[in-house]
Amino acid sequence: MKRDSTTQILLVATLLCVVCSVIVASTTVGLRRRQLENKRLDQKKNVLLAADLIQEGEVVSQKSIDELFSQKIQRVLIDLKTGQKADPDTVDPETYDQRAAATDPNQSKLIKPAVDLGRIKRREKFAFVYKVLDSDGTVDQLVLPIYGKGLWSTLYGFLALARDGTTVRGITFYEHGETAGLGAEVDNPKWKAIWPGKQIFDENGDIRLKVIKGSVSPASPNVKFQVDGISGATITSKGVSQLVRYWLGPDGFGPFLKHFHQQQDQQTDA
Repeated sequence: MKRDSTTQILLVATLLCVVCSVIVASTTVGLRRRQLENKRLDQKKNVLLAADLIQEGEVVSQKSIDELFSQKIQRVLIDLKTGQKADPDTVDPETYDQRAAATDPNQSKLIKPAVDLGRIKRREKFAFVYKVLDSDGTVDQLVLPIYGKGLWSTLYGFLALARDGTTVRGITFYEHGETAGLGAEVDNPKWKAIWPGKQIFDENGDIRLKVIKGSVSPASPNVKFQVDGISGATITSKGVSQLVRYWLGPDGFGPFLKHFHQQQDQQTDA
């Protein structure tokens, strides 16, 4: 075989492609476990951020995050339709991937356009709820995963509620593709600091929480239900408002919150 023959060139190119493919595949497999671990850790961190158990910008080790999460957080998988704990014989909480379930026709449901405030089209049948526990084991907060469309992307985050299930304790968004300096301000600690203390429901149980256009007037009778809009990001602001309303409503965590309130009332009466 000639040294510079077409056959030799093709052979060398083929071997090079095979070697490179093996290296890339091996690297991908080797890094996948680390990527999954980093994803799991990031999710825990954002639950703790929403619950104000760690501070924005605070440097926290992986060990500290894991320890704090195990001490303070109880993760429960619920059936969104009933609002009650999912049957482990139906779905295994340890292996359940909520994000993947939302796009799986067998694990999700189509949302009617009239109620699809978050513009997500489908939603998973089961979702995790994170209960933040006091030292005596009672529930101090609830942290709910939320997501929906902004201007350019789907925003993924967590909303923390006080034990009354109607007062906001915090909000955080950990993944989105909104415009830097505009819609991406959903990550701005100053904007997120406006949310704690806001009320979700009025005395009739109707959802009133809303991100408005512009700034909330301190004199407004609805000040406790309103959050300042993000300047220059009207569509993103509206998206956040709508996705929050969807996940707190009857097609989202509404049945769970109703069931939780009933449990709280029974404990109070006991």
